[in-house]
Parts: sequence; structure tokens; C-alpha cells
Amino acid sequence: MKHLKTTLLASALLLPLAAPAVLADTPEGVLVVAQNIDDIVAIDPAQAYEFTSGELVTNLYDRLVQYDAEDTTVLAAGLASEWVTDPDAKTITFTLRDGATFASGNPVTAEDVVYSFSRVVKLNLTPAFILTQLGWTADNIGEMVTGEGNTVTVKYAGDFSPAFVLNVLAARPASIVDSKLVQENEVDGDMGNAWLNANAAGSGPFTLQRYSAGQMVRMQANPTYFNGAPKIDSVIIRHVAESATQQLLLEQGDVDLARNMTPDQVASLDSGEIKVETFPQAAVHFLSFNQKTESLTPPAVWEAARYLVDYKGMTETIIKGQMEVHQAFWPKGFPGSYDGTPFSYDPEKAKSILSEAGIETPITVSLDVINAAPFTDMAQSLQASFADAGINFEILPGTGSQVITKYRERSHEAMLLYWGPDFMDPHSNAKAFAYNSDNSDDNYAATTTWRNAWAVPEEMNKKTMAALSESDADARLDMYRELQKEVQAESPIVIMFQAAYQVAMNEAVSGYVNGATSDFVFYRLVEKE
Repeated sequence: MKHLKTTLLASALLLPLAAPAVLADTPEGVLVVAQNIDDIVAIDPAQAYEFTSGELVTNLYDRLVQYDAEDTTVLAAGLASEWVTDPDAKTITFTLRDGATFASGNPVTAEDVVYSFSRVVKLNLTPAFILTQLGWTADNIGEMVTGEGNTVTVKYAGDFSPAFVLNVLAARPASIVDSKLVQENEVDGDMGNAWLNANAAGSGPFTLQRYSAGQMVRMQANPTYFNGAPKIDSVIIRHVAESATQQLLLEQGDVDLARNMTPDQVASLDSGEIKVETFPQAAVHFLSFNQKTESLTPPAVWEAARYLVDYKGMTETIIKGQMEVHQAFWPKGFPGSYDGTPFSYDPEKAKSILSEAGIETPITVSLDVINAAPFTDMAQSLQASFADAGINFEILPGTGSQVITKYRERSHEAMLLYWGPDFMDPHSNAKAFAYNSDNSDDNYAATTTWRNAWAVPEEMNKKTMAALSESDADARLDMYRELQKEVQAESPIVIMFQAAYQVAMNEAVSGYVNGATSDFVFYRLVEKE
């Protein structure tokens, strides 16, 4: 009977979505996920840069060090069992784990690590910058990363804390591939890129059984995984673009998880058989003021603004379940986050701050916003609450590309946007919110500080760079917490919320882990009762 159910499910995956009623219940030992996966461009770890592809890479590959399903806040041993840092020599030496193998059965060797890092740098595809910031180039990578026996030596050029380097090496493009298998499938010098965009060559908790772009992914449990075999036999991720269809399939029992449902749909679910779990996400949402606009340059305006956001009102209505109050640049759930929320909606206090500073009101400000929910709803809330203190927003909706282009040109006045880290290290956001050493128009920088023309005080610039190079891991995190407090209190960037992600699932499912980024989606601990 189990075999029959599996066969029925496999057949159902090929049927049109217009007839979901013929689908079979999900079989035992198989987790079936309804998800929009049409964002995938590549699944090769050297190229993968989309949300869904990040999830696949995490479940199919390992890194030397990595954040794991059991605690996504702890940097743990991966394919390396131990490592020794030598800050003076800018070197980290890794000892590889005994007995780790790839899905092919090939042992994981130092040669595989050297090949994997070299491959990312030489292919130089989208995520390569994460590794090349360590000073690695196609010309020097052979000297910067070397291996012998069960030891890998990594050198880096730059005034970096070892903790920063380890976080870089825990990022997606640092995944280790089976060099023998990849080289066997190389075509015309592509270092196996075409083959790895349809197959996998990893050592992770799952192996790739089938991948059909824009249709489905099937991953099989790796019984020899070094950290213990997954508790589920396999995972099927089925492409279901429409959230309403995801809800229908979940309610019928044809899928176990629905990943892209709207808050209204979540609220309408039958709580008897379906549960909803909420996971904090890495994106922080903020309101910022361009310092090229004279009326927005007084610090009193920035301070008053922090008391003119109706944080509670928005999170209880228009963004309920989608965001939570968070007022610092590094997201909650990441090491080094500062989770204090000292500001609340208090228009009388805001008016007092403006009055004491001699700020004349009313002030009229254009507010650029992406023309989509929930951003337009948030902008209207801000418009109403800021008007209470004489700051009048004229909302300018636009497409995402229009809004971001304007932001990059520094031609906006006020901006409602969000920001997420490129990799799991506080510096990834600190450089965006607390650093700007050259505020000139011709010195473009992909940071919120430069884009808002905020000439960051030199003392804050120094603190940001000092934190980057601090060798004591705990002291370094404390430095970032202090930086967050400063930016929270004294910048033209008002950080308001952190995104949250709701996943609806059958009551029988437990152990699903959805960390703060797509790289932290884990199926290894999932069970079905």
C-alpha cells in the first residue's frame, strides 16, 4: 500500500493544478511541500543566488564550518572537525572530519576543498564576491588556499577578525563539491557548471534525486550523513505558484507544508488539523531621510520620527504575521543582535522634541514606496501618524526597480525600504548602516548610509572597522551591539520592523527549521507522526 501511495503521488505531481482533488494523501516518510520555486536560476553552489536555490544548496552540501538545524545561531563544525586561527599570519588551519563522504561514496578530501574554493573564484559568478572579499583572486587562489592530507590552510588578505572569515566560509558559495565527480562532468572548461545546475555533488543530509526546473525537486535522505541521517526519508518540493492553490492542497492533505500563503489565508485555516509556525527573517524594514533634503537634516527630526511610527498598530493589523517590531540593523536570531525596542508611538513627545529644537512645522516630504502590499499600506500608516506632529508625507508609489533606482541615485527625500545581509556576519549590515567614509556623489556605495547621503561621524566609522578586525569573538559581538544602539538613537535611518515568515503545515509535521535566511531552511530534523 505504501508503494501504491508513492506511485500515486508521483503521478499526481504531473497532473494539472486545475484538478487537485485526484491527488493522493502524502505517503509515510515523505514530506511534500507546496512552494513557489520559479525564482531558481541556478543550483550550482558557485552560482546559486536566489532564495529557493539557497535552500537546496544548504540541504545538499556542507561547508567547513556551518550553522546547523539544531541551533541556527551557533557556528558549528561542518566538514572540518576543528580549526586553529593565527590572526597575526592571517591564516586559519582546518582539520577535516574523519570518514565524511560525498553522496557518490567518494571521501571528502583537502583536494575537494581547494578545488571548491578555487572553482568559485575562477568562475566568478554572482556570489563569488563573498569569497573574493578575503583577497582571493584567480591568480592567487592557489597560494591562498592549500591542502595536504587532512589539513586545509586558508589565508586571507585584509584586516579581518577570524570570526568574520569563518562566517564568510560558512556562506553558500563556500559549499564543498565532489571534485572528482564534477570534473568528470566538465564540458568545454565550464568546471561542471552546466551539470551542477541539474545535478548535485555534495555531502549534505540529502541527495538530489530529481530536479525539474519550475516543476519540482525531490531530495532523498543521505543515510551516511556525518551528523546523523535525516529523520524523514525524502522531501518533495512541488512548484505551486498560487497561494490559494497551496491552501487547497494543504487542507485536502495533498501536501504537508505550504510555504507562500498570505496572512488572510493563514487566518482562515482550520486550526484543527493545520498549524502555523512563524519564523523571524533577516530583512529589516526602515524609513530613511535623505540628507540632501535640508528640512530632514536636523537630528531632532530623526529623533522625533522614532516616536511617530505606530509600531504596535501596524503589527496588529496590516502587517500582522509578516513583521515584528525590531529597531536595530542586525536581525534578531543572529549572533550579535540587539533586540531592545525603546521607541513607541508617542506623538506628543515627538512634537515636544521638534519644538525644543526650534523646528518649524509643517514639513512636507515626499515618501517613495514600492507599489505593492504591504508597503503601500505601511506608507499610509506613516502618513497618518507623522501628520500628528506636522510632518506631512506625499506618497510616491513606484515599481521596485523604479524605487531602488531612485534610492541609488540619491534623488529621493524619504524612503520606505528593507535590507538583508549578504552573509551571516554583523559586518554585512554594519557597513550598510554604520559606515560611510566618503559621502561624495561620485563614490557610489551599496549602503543605506551613502544612499541617504549621511556622512557618518568619523568616530562611528572607526568603531565599525574596529569591530571588523576584533579578534575576540565575544568582544566583537558586543561592539556590534553598541554600534546598533548608536545607529538606533542617532541616525537618519529609522529601523522599524523585522520580517517574519509564516509556514502552514499539517499537525503531524514537527522539526521543520526555517532560520532567518534561505540558507537556514533545514529538513534534516523533520518528522511525520
